[in-house]
Formats: sequence, C-alpha cells, structure tokens
Amino acid sequence: MAQQKCDTNNNFTDLHKPLNLQQTIAESARCLYCYDAPCIKACPTSIDIPTFIHQIRSDNPVGAAKTILSQNIMGGTCARACPTEVLCEQVCVLNTAIEQPIEIGLLQRHAVDHLLKNSANHPFQRAPSSGKSIAIIGAGPAGMSCAHRSAMLGHDVTVYEAKEKSGGLNEYGLAAYKMVDNYAQKEIEFILDIGGIKIIHNQKLGDNLHLENLQNNYDAVFIGVGLDATWSLNQQNEEAEGVIDAVDFIEKIRQTDDKNQVQVGNDVIVIGAGNTAIDAAVQAKRLGAENVTLVYRRGEEHMSATAYEVDLARKNGVIIKLWSAPKRIIAEEHVEQLECVKTQLENGKLIETQITYTLECDMLLKAIGQKLEPEALQGVDIERGKIVVDENYQTSIKGVFAGGDAIDCGEDLTVQAVEDGKQAAHAIDTFLGTFFGGQS
Repeated sequence: MAQQKCDTNNNFTDLHKPLNLQQTIAESARCLYCYDAPCIKACPTSIDIPTFIHQIRSDNPVGAAKTILSQNIMGGTCARACPTEVLCEQVCVLNTAIEQPIEIGLLQRHAVDHLLKNSANHPFQRAPSSGKSIAIIGAGPAGMSCAHRSAMLGHDVTVYEAKEKSGGLNEYGLAAYKMVDNYAQKEIEFILDIGGIKIIHNQKLGDNLHLENLQNNYDAVFIGVGLDATWSLNQQNEEAEGVIDAVDFIEKIRQTDDKNQVQVGNDVIVIGAGNTAIDAAVQAKRLGAENVTLVYRRGEEHMSATAYEVDLARKNGVIIKLWSAPKRIIAEEHVEQLECVKTQLENGKLIETQITYTLECDMLLKAIGQKLEPEALQGVDIERGKIVVDENYQTSIKGVFAGGDAIDCGEDLTVQAVEDGKQAAHAIDTFLGTFFGGQS
C-alpha cells in the first residue's frame, strides 16, 4: 500500500473554484444574449442560459437560479459535474481561436448556490392535491427529478432507495473533488422542501421491494434504478485481493470523511476509458499512489471520457496506455501484475497482436462499464441491456414508466437523467388524468 506523506484531504478540495463576485460580474457581461442561442439547444434540459446570465448581470441571482431550476432541479450538481465543455460551452458563439466560451457552468453554480444559501423559501409551489400517488424506484437524478416535478403537479410521491443515502451517482459515483461539502445531500434536502415527497431507504428492487406490489398500491410507478451492476473481465484471478470495481473504490472515497483513512495501492492500474475510469485514476493518485496507469484497448479518440477529463488525468500524473488490452491477471492471493496485449484495428475490427508486456500492480480497478440487473424487472421489456420505453417514457407495462441510465437515452449523463425524470413526470401526469378520467 502507498505511504501517504501529507494530509490527503488537501487533495480533495473543490476541483472548480467558484467565481467571486467580481469574476461573476465580468464573466456575465461577456454574454451576447444570442437570439436562438445554440447553448440552449445543447443543454439536455433546455435551460434558458442567456436569460439566466442576463439576470446575474442585472444583480438578480435568485431570479437566475429560478430560471435554471425550473428546467433542471439539480442545476447545482450539473454545474459542478456536467461536461459543459462538450455541451453548452462547446457551442458558445464566443468559443473561437481568439476567445474563450462563457463559463456557463460556473455562472450556473453561482446562481444556484446563492439561492440555496440565501433564500428561506422554496422557489416552487405545489399544485392542489390530485389525490393520486406515485412510487419511484431510485433516489438518483432521474428519480428525484421525477419526484420533484410530480410533487409540483400535486401528486403524492414515495421514493424507494436501495442505499442508505439518497442521490444515486451524485452521492456515490462522482469524484470527491467534484462534490465537496456534502453538496449532494444539501441538494436532496432542497428538493424535499417542496413537500409531498417521502423517501424510504434500504429498499432494493427484487429483494425487499417488488414491482408488482408497487403497481397494486400506487397509481403509477417510475423506475429510475440506473445501472446497478458492473461488467466482469471474465479472467482468471479476477477475485484476487486488490482487484476492485472502480465504482466501489469511488464510493468508498466519497463516503469516508477523512481521506487519510482510505487505503490505496502503490502501483495502481485502472482498466477503462470513461469518466469513471478517470475519476478512479486521478483519485488514486491524489490518495498517494506512486504509479497509476490507465489501460485502454483502443486509441484516445475512442475514449468516452471527455478531452478535459483525459487532460486532467495526465496533469495528475496518470500514465495512459492506449491500444492495450488486459490479457492475464497475475496473482497468488493478492494481485501482483497485469499482463497486457497490444491491439490494433484491422479492416475496422479490433484485434490482438502478438506483442505483450507486463505491468506491476498491487491494486487493479475495473471501470469497464455498468449494466442493468433485469431479474427484478419481470414483465418489463428489455433490449440490448436497457429498459424499452415509448415516446412518453412508458414501459411495456401500462402505468409503469422509466428514465435515466436504465433506458437508452443516448447519453449516460446526470443532466440527461434529470431531463428524463422531468419529462416522465409530465407523461405520468397526463396518464393519470387520462386513465383515471378527468384532470389529474
């Protein structure tokens, strides 16, 4: 195990420092308030970005926050964790060779943080009670977004969450330096302030929670379970000590207040190419690992992690081995080495070459993707590992809806999950009014 030479907690401070007031004024003044603004179209939740920036510039941060939160109730988390560099900021008209795009994410954070700190009242009110009840499975971004919008529409909502805390990936799956100061729980508390939402924890679908029972006891059900299982390498010695799922490693870091207590290897290898792999690799380095190597079977242009995240890894001393696939885990009781084989494309197909090499390894983190556990979803159609929904987010079971990473929505992003939950809430509202007769 690596020897920590200083207070590791100092390595997990805020990755993106918030703007001060002077910076906020200067940055908001740069916005051109574009007509038919491309940044709005690039945002999965369609936040009116020019308007909220104009409200900040007009010294109305509370109004700006309301503009943001009316479209994205988790605008605070998305301001911290969304890849704005490939969404709204990428299409900013100022994003040229001679000028930088507006810092939309940091401006969004400024507005939402101001409201959460300074406003005593919830910015949204509930509609009159509909008398209808909705069960939501999963207290992650999709589930909580659906819960909040459903409560706004006057429905009574009960959220069933498998873990001890709400928040889903916002609480358990993002790097600690992206979500400091217990922000995920503060955001949950803010969402609950609207009223009409109850959360019951330690309720796992297929274990002590069953879809059929929810159908019988509620007027509608929303499934927002995310992808709650991980893929295996299917290699010998994968069960050896020191071979860990990256999501479990990240969760442990997030749930440990004193990062000095988190054990990390000296020679850490991360297998994968997404943002989860980057989060695991960077945090291993910041915990004190001497050597951290990320191994990926294709080229950098094929990585699902954003260019910003890949650059962040390199700046933190992570070595990235491309065109390399894990071939053999070498271990007695504890992992000792990883044998890799060089790969290449041949007629568009990835093949292994005859070239192999070996890396020292006392901790191996697997970040090769997550998958849905379908066993508890009896009766729900699943294709290619995702829940099938129609244009109204309804599954193959009438009155049962789904959203977030569990459906094929194109992007496994927090902001997309929030949009799914919001739109599903409106679809459920329409269903309740139509199915039960009259207006819901």
